[in-house]
Amino acid sequence: MEITDIKIRRIVTEGRLRAVVSVTIDNMLAVHDIKIVQGDERLFVAMPSRKDENGVFRDIVHPISGASRKMLENEILDAYQRHLAVMEADAESISESSE
Repeated sequence: MEITDIKIRRIVTEGRLRAVVSVTIDNMLAVHDIKIVQGDERLFVAMPSRKDENGVFRDIVHPISGASRKMLENEILDAYQRHLAVMEADAESISESSE
């Protein structure tokens, strides 16, 4: 499995939700509505889910093994950090050009 694209769809500054992400796998399968959430100790990735008839949220799609979950989470969080760095650089560039 190769992650061929990661798109940061939305950045959130309020609450624990930090971003909403889409991932493309092997240029063949897109997974939308993956969430980056600020936990008590670290950021983590929450897979798309829906509430069942008992009010319990269940993942719609998820990695099968711990190794695949770790790989997916690492790549998503790396892309998120790169996206934040680009946003910060762009903001600095704009503020410097307005001076």
